[in-house]
Amino acid sequence: MLDHDQVVRLHGPWRSRSPEDAMAQLAGYEGQWWVAGGWAIDAFVGSSRNHGDLDLGIPRGSLGEFIEFVSPHLDAWAAAGSLTPLVGGSRTRLPVGTGNLWLRPSGAEPREYDVMLESVENGTWTFKRDERITRPLADCLWEHSGVTYLRPEVQLLLKAKNVRQKDDFDFERCLPKLGAGDLDWLLHGLSISHPAHQWIERIGRQHNS
Repeated sequence: MLDHDQVVRLHGPWRSRSPEDAMAQLAGYEGQWWVAGGWAIDAFVGSSRNHGDLDLGIPRGSLGEFIEFVSPHLDAWAAAGSLTPLVGGSRTRLPVGTGNLWLRPSGAEPREYDVMLESVENGTWTFKRDERITRPLADCLWEHSGVTYLRPEVQLLLKAKNVRQKDDFDFERCLPKLGAGDLDWLLHGLSISHPAHQWIERIGRQHNS
């Protein structure tokens, strides 16, 4: 997995964006979206760290309407190993394996938003790496100061595949603040999808403290 500096070297820089920028950019959009990644962790723990980009999430099924909404101002690129411009807008078929869209005003400008495409059917979110793990989408989200965020236990499960220093830092920030039920959900998810994960023992110690 490439780190942020490698992504910038290969694909170009990212413009610094905040959840408030996303709120302004998507004002009037009627579909569901949320802030994810490290910014979502920041909102939950009430502290901040440096961020290389701003991650958003949308249900994969709303891809067409999302691209149509942003297309007057931002071009969408499918990120699936390589980058593919979605020049046909919502009518363009995504390359196989596309899990993210990168948005920017033009090919000459920095990228602005990294949009995760999440599996949501009939109000239920399914973990993209293990379909045995599901949760009502409403229980995956929370709101703070008018912004909808991905809940930290869900974000940590998404981070667990390739733990970088910042991911471990986010885990340590969340650990003492997560409720017992949320820790149990994360522990269950890790036990299914990453049974040898380094965080499992640390969650157990938190439970016993």
